Formats: sequence, structure tokens, C-alpha cells
Amino acid sequence: MRFSPTARAFVAGMLVANSAPHLATAVTGHRHLTPVAGKTSGPGVNLVWGLANLAGGLALVRSSARAGKPGDAWDGRLVAFEGGCLVFAAWMAASERFFPMNHE
Repeated sequence: MRFSPTARAFVAGMLVANSAPHLATAVTGHRHLTPVAGKTSGPGVNLVWGLANLAGGLALVRSSARAGKPGDAWDGRLVAFEGGCLVFAAWMAASERFFPMNHE
């Protein structure tokens, strides 16, 4: 199944947004939930998980960008990327507010 460049850009935005808290956790030495090691994931696991999300997001951005011609403007793909970031951030804020997993 092939996804449109806009759908790839949206998922890329979600992955890039997900990488930020994990990379920040790795730098600060805290624990943060990951699917790899659960709620007690330490900085090393968060570094790997954050880098994996960032790499996946950047790969999807690149594949989405290849759909256009070199030098073309981003068009709706940039809006889709930003929408993916926004949706992920809103989901994380709401889930942490009502179902705290990473803070007390």
C-alpha cells in the first residue's frame, strides 16, 4: 500500500514531534515511557528511541519531498507536516493531563 506524499508528511511530523521529548529526556538523564522498556526507560533507551523516531520522520520527509520537483515550494505537504506535529503535541498534552505517565 502506497501513501500519498501528504500522508507521509503528516506521519513525519508526528515522528519528529515524538523524538523531542525522548531526546530531551536522554540529555537530562531522566526516565520517560517508551514502548521498548516501558515506564522505567532510562536515558540510553530514550536516546535510541528518540533517534529512531527522528530518523524515521526525516526519511518520510525526504520521501514526501521527492514527490515534487527540485526547487518547488512545499505546498500542502508542509501544512501536513506541521499538522502532524500539532496533533501529536495536543495528544501528548491531553494524555499527560488526564492519564499522567511521565510525571507525578
